Amino acid sequence: MDIDFSLIIYHFYQLGIAFALALPIAYNREYKSDNAGLRTFPLVAISACAFMLVGREVYQDGEAEARVMYGIITGIGFIGGGAILKNSERVAGTATAAGIWLVGAIGVTVAYARYEISLVLCALGFFIFQFSDPMKKHCGVKEPDE
Repeated sequence: MDIDFSLIIYHFYQLGIAFALALPIAYNREYKSDNAGLRTFPLVAISACAFMLVGREVYQDGEAEARVMYGIITGIGFIGGGAILKNSERVAGTATAAGIWLVGAIGVTVAYARYEISLVLCALGFFIFQFSDPMKKHCGVKEPDE
């Protein structure tokens, strides 16, 4: 079995992009939330990217790739569900769970080399997390949803 070093470099490049695009959102969550942060978000992004890269290499038809993507989406949903905490007074962690799903989508879009979508997802996600608290306070929301 011959090793294709150009493919290794390309995949390393794609995983690096997924990692880098998850960092702004991860940084925000690390400092504004007690839940997931700088470790979880990049790991989800590169894992989703890696699973999709493998799926694209192993399965050459769209139907099988769609099943891989479905598995990624479902798995990330379970991870996000673990970030949500509910007590008798409030629910916390829904924004973090949505952010985990968002970085998973970033990973999948990077695997398909749809960098324009990845960049938009990164920018919008960071913008929402960074600037939603002041907007929520302006609207009279007492406790931010972390």
